[in-house]
Amino acid sequence: MASLAELAQQRSRLTSAETDHLQRLLGTWGLLADLSFSDLMLFGRDRSAGDEHAMVVLGQIRPTTSQTLFTNDWVGRVVTAAERPLVGETFATGEVSEGEIPPGAVEDLVRETCIPVRFGGRTIAVLTKDANQHVARQDGVLERTYLDVFNRFAEMVADGEFPFSGDDERGVVMPRVGDGVMVLDADERVQFASPNAISALHRIGVHANSEGERFGELGLPDTPVRAAFTLARPTAEEIGRGPNVTILLRIIPLVSEEQVTGALVLMRDISELRRRDLMLLSKDATIREIHHRVKNNLQTISALLRLQGRRLTSPEAKAAVEESVRRIRSIALVHETLSLTIGDDVPFIEIVRPLVRMVEEGLISPERPIRFLVVGDGGILPADVATPLAVVLTELLQNVVDHAFPSGPTEDATVFVELENTGTRLRVTVTDNGVGTSPGFTIDDSTGLGLSIVRTLVTTELGGTIGFSAGEGTPGRPGTAVRISVPVRR
Repeated sequence: MASLAELAQQRSRLTSAETDHLQRLLGTWGLLADLSFSDLMLFGRDRSAGDEHAMVVLGQIRPTTSQTLFTNDWVGRVVTAAERPLVGETFATGEVSEGEIPPGAVEDLVRETCIPVRFGGRTIAVLTKDANQHVARQDGVLERTYLDVFNRFAEMVADGEFPFSGDDERGVVMPRVGDGVMVLDADERVQFASPNAISALHRIGVHANSEGERFGELGLPDTPVRAAFTLARPTAEEIGRGPNVTILLRIIPLVSEEQVTGALVLMRDISELRRRDLMLLSKDATIREIHHRVKNNLQTISALLRLQGRRLTSPEAKAAVEESVRRIRSIALVHETLSLTIGDDVPFIEIVRPLVRMVEEGLISPERPIRFLVVGDGGILPADVATPLAVVLTELLQNVVDHAFPSGPTEDATVFVELENTGTRLRVTVTDNGVGTSPGFTIDDSTGLGLSIVRTLVTTELGGTIGFSAGEGTPGRPGTAVRISVPVRR
């Protein structure tokens, strides 16, 4: 099913600002469908059919407060003015029209109200309210109130005052009509409260009759109400009563001729959502504490190994211990970063930079100057990818220091670490301007422990590839380029 933006681009001549206005309408029109107990459709002019009177359905929504009329999906369907004459009439006149849909266009007897959607002084679409005449709710106070509020919103749509400019609620969890509704008059007093709204008020300790009272008189915060009336903009507020009860309020002003004449207050009990949020925060804090303790334990092991290394007399044994210390510290860097972030994903650049500093501090001296440069950004990686990659990068940098400059680094000895994240794969390239590798060298030919670790982690654990090639150095010092490519997600 095509989205409104795709249909608007392919089938109409709507501008980007007009399309955005319609998208904001679709972001809030669940409210209108529930208030009207009816199915809603949004029609636009179809400029691709060769018929100037053809119309395309840009959106469709069903009510949660009543039985739906259309079981099929109409989005993207092209209709003619003969099939929906009232829609064509509203496009032509820019006025609200009402009547029955002609027989044959739909299966049942349908009463249709067509509302022009005005933006920038012109009608850019038509919103239809379709109600089944054979299936109607009993006419009571709640039904009459909801329909009256819908009609006020319909006037705002026709006047170009709804949806509110810049008010984008797409992707935001908001209360719906069934959660609880209060209607305020022009004096900010409660004119009507639905049964679910009364139940929500009871949950936060308000048991008095709310009708005729202002929020402040009921013991509720009136700041969001005053802001909605003053600014003529929707506002929201969360009211908590103890650790277990939280009610979300959404205050939507009702505007007529640029004057606020009342407001619709939607209420939703979000206590369970907030409890889950607290549980997630607690769990996240626990996980970060675990990463912090793992980092501390790894640093303790690293310190113990360094103490042990000082007691050794064999140069080979000392070198092996020092390599183990660097490997452990590279893993500790990942856990340290995880302990400071939310979730199990880490910015890889925040691991690479301290890792390069660690190699510089441990392997480079004034007698052996080598400059390390980091280029690019590895993006966000999951911990199970970042941890082995940190070990791989440590081994490669140590390999450069040990083998790229056997006769001692020159003044311009440089190592580049280049990072590129395509969204699906991470490419890491380590390039030096040293002596280079022997002709035909491959990583499979290596018998050293460091490159064996690199090969195993990259190809087996991460499912990636690794290759060695000549760099772009100078004659006699061609350098080496090591290219690694691994999937971003395992």
